[in-house]
Amino acid sequence: MTSAPIHALHTRRSMKFLRAPAPRPEELDQMLQAAMSAPDHGALRPWRFKLIRGEAIGRLADMALDAVKRSGDKRMTPEKEKSVREWLAGVPLMIALAQKIDHDNVKIPEQEQLLATGASVMNILNAAHMLGYGAFWSTGLGTYLEPVQEALGFDSLDYRFLGFLAIGTPACAVPPANRPDFREFVSDWTGQPA
Repeated sequence: MTSAPIHALHTRRSMKFLRAPAPRPEELDQMLQAAMSAPDHGALRPWRFKLIRGEAIGRLADMALDAVKRSGDKRMTPEKEKSVREWLAGVPLMIALAQKIDHDNVKIPEQEQLLATGASVMNILNAAHMLGYGAFWSTGLGTYLEPVQEALGFDSLDYRFLGFLAIGTPACAVPPANRPDFREFVSDWTGQPA
């Protein structure tokens, strides 16, 4: 028998196609508070989030797609641009994600700060699912382009930009994911020579 929280973790999956309504303010607060429970060596809390809602999502689309086109990325065809704009038109909430780089910290390696930030995002994804919402972590929309990062206020000297979370109500039924058996990824280490 599986308890409800474990069942929620087993059944969470990414849902790209979303629609309104977005989480209510108190639900969004719960999701963001869940991020604060991420493992975090040194309690640096390196995660940073920017909420993008309403008309700002259209401005995000304009800014990011323009940056992608200016970068010379040949994958941004008119058809792809139309598809991205249609997708974003349905998304009621986007959260820009970044890791703040602590340049003065010599004790906690940067990769541990990055892992803490990823864990905080995973907590948001799990909380969204547990509250009945769909969510999708996207590294599209020019995530790796400096003009996009800077337009969002994440200067690349001080932040590692990690993409966007789209959160909303699932726009369609999503079949359960076919997950692999964990045993394929686990082995014992005995300390004995092989």
